[in-house]
Amino acid sequence: MTDQHWTDRSLNAVWHPCTQMKAHEESPLLAIKNGRGVFLYDYEGNSYLDSISSWWTNLFGHANPSINQAIINQLGEVEHVMLAGMTHRPVVELSERLSALTGHHLGRAFYGSDGASAVEIALKMSFHYWRNVGLTKKSRFVCLQNSYHGETLGALGVTDIPLFSDTYSPLIQRPILCQSPVPLSDSVSLEEATQIAINDLKLTLAANHEEIACFILEPMIQCAAGMQMYSADYLKAARALCSEYQVLLIADEIAVGFGRTGKFFACEHAGIWPDLMTLSKGLTGGYLPLSVVLSTETIYQAFYQDDVRLGFLHSHSYTGNPLACTAAVATLDLFETSKALALVNDLANQLSTAFEWVKVDDRLTNIRQLGSILAFDVMVNRLPQNFSRKFASLALEHGLLIRPIGNTVYVMPPYIISSSEIEFLSNVIKICINALLKEKL
Repeated sequence: MTDQHWTDRSLNAVWHPCTQMKAHEESPLLAIKNGRGVFLYDYEGNSYLDSISSWWTNLFGHANPSINQAIINQLGEVEHVMLAGMTHRPVVELSERLSALTGHHLGRAFYGSDGASAVEIALKMSFHYWRNVGLTKKSRFVCLQNSYHGETLGALGVTDIPLFSDTYSPLIQRPILCQSPVPLSDSVSLEEATQIAINDLKLTLAANHEEIACFILEPMIQCAAGMQMYSADYLKAARALCSEYQVLLIADEIAVGFGRTGKFFACEHAGIWPDLMTLSKGLTGGYLPLSVVLSTETIYQAFYQDDVRLGFLHSHSYTGNPLACTAAVATLDLFETSKALALVNDLANQLSTAFEWVKVDDRLTNIRQLGSILAFDVMVNRLPQNFSRKFASLALEHGLLIRPIGNTVYVMPPYIISSSEIEFLSNVIKICINALLKEKL
């Protein structure tokens, strides 16, 4: 079978995510047959370096032998069993290990299927927690400007990206928006932006804490806003303010957890722990859908009652799926055997060196990096029409999978990428930049 065979069939049967399907009249689909390491391969045998880890999920490469074998072994035991009234080894082991990775600050694990469902769970938990302890007025959510936490209705209620939320605004609860700690312009320093945002959060909580259930944020990086990075000082202040005003802090580590920022959890940059933490994406190494909300014991105990109505009755049919949990445990094993955080720090240094050319290109600005995530912006006055779509298509022609966010070009590759592959990645991005910005002229 050829690429064309599968792309034609897909266009006739599949409604693809985060896509204006009509755009595929000009930008063809790419049909992937297999993957190995950092590369994906189409039906013609062409290779594509996966520089964004297949939507930020893949940590240790495609078709990783260790994760493959763990899943195969689990298939011989049980593929799925409901988690209501039952349990199994993979979910117990995974829960214990995740708790240990938080120093047992977050000792209870509640499972979902994907990032957005984890956010829904955390929001519902925060609302229900306050009801269980008698503070029934606390029902509002606070989030940052330009935040993104998923696209289900509850998650959209704490998402401040109009492209995703505006259409559904009549259906969603409106959050209280707080100033983002990301500098809004070159005239504002990171320190100034941090203090402005801290002051805004303090005023918001002081004025509204009696009705606020939780404050949700992505620690250190607002990813879907264009990989916008901010100071750990803001996280420290947010933790202190939420404790002072009796507001639960939810850390959305779906994209930034599992070593992406150079720490296992991004919250560790600030030396703090939230009340609830959402995890997905890298949780299974990029293999299977799984998400989890980690909770403090205090929150868990508020639901531990004789009355069933005071329990947390949220559920998914595939909650805690044994195959997905097995992939997650195998991923945690690889963190230990490969010394993955050291790998990330080495990768960070190599990325920084490979992209030195961005710093001296006056068409580009705001190069930034935290751990294995590196990003820069194309100057708006140099931006051609449909830049991100054209960039992605041109990169594929050169063997690179990448998807810019607006005028932001970013990379977030698997941790196992080699120095020669990083050089290839950098060179292709430079080729695409030069070709598209020349087109603008």
